[in-house]
Amino acid sequence: MPFLAALIKPLAYLSLPALALHTLAKSSPLVRYYVRIGIFLSTLGICSVWGVICSIGMGVVGRRFDVLYIVARSFYYLTSPAVGVRLEVEGEEYLETRPAVLVGNHQSMFDILYLGRIFPRRASILAKKELQWSPLLGQFMTIAGAVFVDRGNNARAVRSLTAAAEVMKERNSSLWLFPEGTRSLRPDMYMRPFKKGAFHTAIQAQVPIVPVVCENYWRVYRKGYFAESATLKIKVLPPIPTTGMTSSDAPALAVRVHDLMVETLREISTPPPPGSVPEEQHQEPVVKASPLANPDVPSPSPAPAPAPAEPAAAPAVVEEKVHEAEKATEQARTESRASTHPSENSSTSSPTLSHRRVDGSDHGTETEEDDGMVLVGRPNH
Repeated sequence: MPFLAALIKPLAYLSLPALALHTLAKSSPLVRYYVRIGIFLSTLGICSVWGVICSIGMGVVGRRFDVLYIVARSFYYLTSPAVGVRLEVEGEEYLETRPAVLVGNHQSMFDILYLGRIFPRRASILAKKELQWSPLLGQFMTIAGAVFVDRGNNARAVRSLTAAAEVMKERNSSLWLFPEGTRSLRPDMYMRPFKKGAFHTAIQAQVPIVPVVCENYWRVYRKGYFAESATLKIKVLPPIPTTGMTSSDAPALAVRVHDLMVETLREISTPPPPGSVPEEQHQEPVVKASPLANPDVPSPSPAPAPAPAEPAAAPAVVEEKVHEAEKATEQARTESRASTHPSENSSTSSPTLSHRRVDGSDHGTETEEDDGMVLVGRPNH
């Protein structure tokens, strides 16, 4: 009896906070959102510690490249019931294709849950270099064989992807990437244009591309909202061979795979409930064309109207303003021409002068050849 009491009492004490949180989550959608975000991040931290332990143990027995598979499944089976989201997979047999480049759509940090459900054996991930120094997570990913990319340096990013192609063939393993480069969660069935790094890697290694599409989950998870329960669909598409292709085929291959994945996204996604999408979400951003047809170069500000002056002074004022406007326009054109001829050394050139870099990500400057595998980032509330 004392043994049972010693066992039951701690469980009872631990169950009280869990029961209280569960009750609060049912009382208010906003409370449910923050409770489940807390659970999600907490289990992610627990699984990071578990990953370090697994990577050491499995490295000893020669199964280092199955660590991500073990930790991914652990995360899914721990987190899925806690946040009330289940995942159904169609075409799971295609995940056994090895070696291969696996590409998936990237909506938010919540993608880690669908990775947990489908991440295959003998596979690694492409991750931004900053994650390598994250406590526990970075060490776990390093031991598990993740490929880290310097997203701020084009030359290093290309070298990392080239090395990844060789490593895939040598290990007979697969590589997971998010070719959109950054997150794209929104109400409509949308995917950002793909960067070409994943496709160059697959072509160089002459391995197939395996597209993976998770349905749009804006109706389930978004800023300030978390559904009480939901089932999401994942569809794995048949492998697309790259045998015989060259690097010049990468752009067309990226467009082909993108269009196929968008079509699948629309096929498997459930539209948001009527009235749940704010009016501003329906409005596309209006982009005014620049006189120089270059959105990266600000158009010169129009010259202010000259102040009333004596008739004799007016022509001189107007001539001066016109001269200033012409100088500003010429300077803008010079910058526009410079932006189409970037320096070969991307590590020293300015981001605005390099077409290999893309600004606008919430994770900083990215390169065209970097697929921006953002495994963990700021919560996309």
